[in-house]
Amino acid sequence: MSTQVPAEREEPVGDTPAVRFVDERLGAAKVTRGALRYVFPDHWFFLLGELALYAFVMLIVTGVFLALFFSPSTATTTYHGGYQPLDGVEVSHAYASTMRLSFDVPMGLLIRQTHHWAALLFLAGIIVHVIRVMFTAAFRKPRELTHLLGVLLLGLGLVEGFAGYSLPDDLLSGMGLAIAYGVVLSIPLVGGQLGTLLWGGSFPTAGAFESRLFIAHVFLLPAAMAALIGAHLALVARHHHTQFRGPGRTERNVVGTPMWPGYALRSLAWMCATFAVLLLLGGLVQINPIWQWGPYEPWLGSNGAQPDWYLGWLIGALRLMPPIEPRFWGHTWAGNPFFGGVLLPTAVFGLLAAWPWVDRRLWTRDRLDHHLLSLLRDEPGRVGATAAFAAFVATIFLAGSADRLFVAAGVPYEAQVWVLRAAVFVVPAVVGGLAARAARRQGDVRR
Repeated sequence: MSTQVPAEREEPVGDTPAVRFVDERLGAAKVTRGALRYVFPDHWFFLLGELALYAFVMLIVTGVFLALFFSPSTATTTYHGGYQPLDGVEVSHAYASTMRLSFDVPMGLLIRQTHHWAALLFLAGIIVHVIRVMFTAAFRKPRELTHLLGVLLLGLGLVEGFAGYSLPDDLLSGMGLAIAYGVVLSIPLVGGQLGTLLWGGSFPTAGAFESRLFIAHVFLLPAAMAALIGAHLALVARHHHTQFRGPGRTERNVVGTPMWPGYALRSLAWMCATFAVLLLLGGLVQINPIWQWGPYEPWLGSNGAQPDWYLGWLIGALRLMPPIEPRFWGHTWAGNPFFGGVLLPTAVFGLLAAWPWVDRRLWTRDRLDHHLLSLLRDEPGRVGATAAFAAFVATIFLAGSADRLFVAAGVPYEAQVWVLRAAVFVVPAVVGGLAARAARRQGDVRR
């Protein structure tokens, strides 16, 4: 005769009927207790990820507001609104609705500019966070997948940002879309078909693209990014935060502040500060004044404006790539837009994604789990390679963002292109060598 021993029940927490009612039906006491006891390391580095998270929350909130008033259509209409210099001009519905948001909708300009600043802060937070992860080797086993999700989130963020500032159909966004269309067409074998599929025809006459871009920007990409953020945070909680070496810190523990009440209150304050700064920027610092650029016209090719900073390295790659058109397998490749606009970003993000395995193969040969961060002196080779990689992207970014400064200083455009082409090879080598030497010298002094 067998007997069954009833499972032990955890006593419900709380002394109020409401708390007992919830816990008896959901069994949330154990999960909640574990979450409240979760420990966060005490270092400002770990606030970078939260900065990006709170900027994303602001993007969602302000984006919902903007979507209520935006009209994703390139069909023409006559503008009548608060901006008198354009009164009576034929523009697209997309441009007219953005102008109404900026001049006629109460708080419209504040929300629109706050949304734009939040996008810039979101990408800045992710980029600095990824650089920190690479320098401190926070990507090591068992966090390779966490790193991959972060890199993928960065890539989607770049696409989402480009889609967002391309929606108003002003001269700047139209020029950006024309460049993007040319880059897509340059993809060998499938470029023409892919361009037709995405744009619904030839740019800029394809009228379906604006609504497709709007759906991608408002629904598809934010949903994918929210899923990636959720998966990223779940993996961080699963493996716990990494931490720097220090008294009492080992590979098996985390020393810091528990979630409640210490870290939760600190994080709420950080969130409020992030929101406050973004709202101040939106209200006091002008960004993307489309009324100065005017509506997009295909025959207008220059207005002196620059794209958002996170696209500067892609523009720089297109400017530095020589105008070559090699032939392979019986096909002519449009070298400039393909190598600069497709191959280079693919290589950069491919290397970022593969960095944990590159590090393991070239420097550490280590397959053990690590929860303590690596110091710069621990692996000078990794430090030098990371610094060289960052300098390479920064030099290309300089080529895409400083051309007007060089021209204003009297440097001819052709001269600056050739100087920057040489700098792309020289600067990373110098920066990487100096960084590796500094890390090696720090290790020698420590020993």
